[in-house]
Amino acid sequence: MKRIEGAARPTTVHIKVDGQTVAAFEGECLAVALAAAGHRHLRDSPHRGTPRGAFCMMGVCQECLVTCDDVKVTSCSTPVRDGMRISLGRAP
Repeated sequence: MKRIEGAARPTTVHIKVDGQTVAAFEGECLAVALAAAGHRHLRDSPHRGTPRGAFCMMGVCQECLVTCDDVKVTSCSTPVRDGMRISLGRAP
């Protein structure tokens, strides 16, 4: 996924995704920041173990659940802020 070239962006911040530093833009939704960094597989289905990611992009389906600072959140409705610690729910 690529961002639109030349678009005005807010302040660049840094978040940690499974221990790796990722640059993102303050206030953009976490699902977009993760996708732009190449993280489209956000968790595994608890029943079948199949990959899940952002789907509805409005917080209804909860397919994009991740752990942010030790709390489960829908990444599509969570704004990015500097220093967030994200853990993806994927099986090892």
